[in-house]
Amino acid sequence: MDCGERKVWLDPNEMNEISNANSRQTIRKLVRDGLIIKKPVTMHSRSRTRVLADAKRAGRHTGFGKRKGTKDARMPSQVLWMRRLRVLRRLLVKYRAAGKIDKHLYHELYHLSKGNTFKHKRALIEHVHKAKAEKARERILKEEMDAKRAKTKAARERRQQRVAEKRNALIGGGEEEEK
Repeated sequence: MDCGERKVWLDPNEMNEISNANSRQTIRKLVRDGLIIKKPVTMHSRSRTRVLADAKRAGRHTGFGKRKGTKDARMPSQVLWMRRLRVLRRLLVKYRAAGKIDKHLYHELYHLSKGNTFKHKRALIEHVHKAKAEKARERILKEEMDAKRAKTKAARERRQQRVAEKRNALIGGGEEEEK
């Protein structure tokens, strides 16, 4: 019957017939006739366990009194660090591939993230936005300075040309008077 002794039920009304059985074959016949029955498996409900698991998922029953291991044993800080760093590095690679950041900024941010500068992904994204804005502002200032420099250089050249023309005119005028 593929079970242990505790799962076998013998019909108390048919004890004489069962006691007369002296071979495997007659026992099989009694099983077929229903004088010997395999008892059903006793239920072991998991409903309370499921309820408790749901509560734990919601954050209940996890106070100091329920904890056995240290904080680091329950959730290693190394694992948390690896997860965070992988998230940040994945984001940096994605930004570099998309062209949102150049390789120089990528390299700088890579080292900053390894040095624990960014607490999470959002902090890194904010830093990227600030860095890009700063870079754009510097570029605009540089262009303005270059334009101003070029303008003053052109003005200086025009002035020198006028002065040279006046000098030539004066020198030329003086020569004509002598003739």
